Amino acid sequence: MFRNKKNLISQSPGWITLGILSVLLCFSVGDSKQSSKVLQATNLMTTAAQNYLNTLTDTDRQLGTWAVDSDERFDWHFIPRQRNGLPLKNMNPDQRSAAHTLLRNSLSSQGYMKATGVLQLEGILGAVEGRPERRDPEDYYLNIFGTPTNTKPWGWRFEGHHISLNFSVGSDNGSEKLEELSFITPAFFGSNPHLITEGVHSGQKLLGAEEELARELISLLKSNQLESAIFQSQAPEDIITGINRDANLETYQGIPISTLNETEQLPVFLRLLREYIYNAKPNVAEYQMKRIEEAGLENLYFGWAGSTVPGEGHYYRIHGPTILIEYDNVQNNANHVHSVWRDMQHDFGGSKQSDSDLLRKHYDEADHHQTNGENVNGKKKP
Repeated sequence: MFRNKKNLISQSPGWITLGILSVLLCFSVGDSKQSSKVLQATNLMTTAAQNYLNTLTDTDRQLGTWAVDSDERFDWHFIPRQRNGLPLKNMNPDQRSAAHTLLRNSLSSQGYMKATGVLQLEGILGAVEGRPERRDPEDYYLNIFGTPTNTKPWGWRFEGHHISLNFSVGSDNGSEKLEELSFITPAFFGSNPHLITEGVHSGQKLLGAEEELARELISLLKSNQLESAIFQSQAPEDIITGINRDANLETYQGIPISTLNETEQLPVFLRLLREYIYNAKPNVAEYQMKRIEEAGLENLYFGWAGSTVPGEGHYYRIHGPTILIEYDNVQNNANHVHSVWRDMQHDFGGSKQSDSDLLRKHYDEADHHQTNGENVNGKKKP
């Protein structure tokens, strides 16, 4: 059991291009204060979504708005492919501005920096490959699910090559206030190239902290701990849970976090954990950290697969009762990163696929089937 875990929290810097500085982050005190903070963040996102919708034409709404429980909500991916929704490249300046405001109001400054960095990397990748027509920094899509409000569940998604952010507002039981629960998972970020080796951005890494903090933790482990942490010698070709609706991994693998010392190892692990969680708005991230803490930091595991030599294929994950984080860097000679944060209970704002989704469950139980013209069995609002 950890004695001083609340004093061990720090956050590492993001991509140096945009100069995001480290900030010290702490758990909130008091449930009422926590709820109020989450509500503030939720209101900010909801208002931005409403403003975005106000910029859309009827045709745009047909493309980019859906029933709250549409199957489209769960059709997520992070590869280049045809997508539904309204793409940035088809938005007018007002719509584009409103879309970025929604993204900015839904993420921390670090998270927004990474999201826009993914778009920048797409242009860089096109130049590196010599195929700029195939890599479009504006081929990224926005979809709204349901009606943005603090009185019933809704969600939205921003997605394209190497990014899929799935935001949800909702509650899974009547004892919790709807507007106080906000989720951001699945949250996928990728980078190709991971290390930029040419041009004005040479030497930079969009997801550098995610790699360097994990390597720092590995370097601090004693030989017996390292033996426990490395659960296989070969790294998988990609994140294991892929695009599954449920992030199911049956067993914990790696080293129990309860065995880390509190002087060096645990602080680095917490910095790594928070590098992912604090892509969300700080108030939402604090709520998520509180959930992880209540489930027990000692119940988390850190596992590594593949080589520990920089430049060689590697994979790691953080796994616990409420969370799964996966990071994989194998493709393109270990210069192509895929990373994802999954919530073991609330991906897409809901529970397991075998149960009713949180959003569908709310509408069914509250008999909101026809609210605001939504058809819960159809795909889009008329």
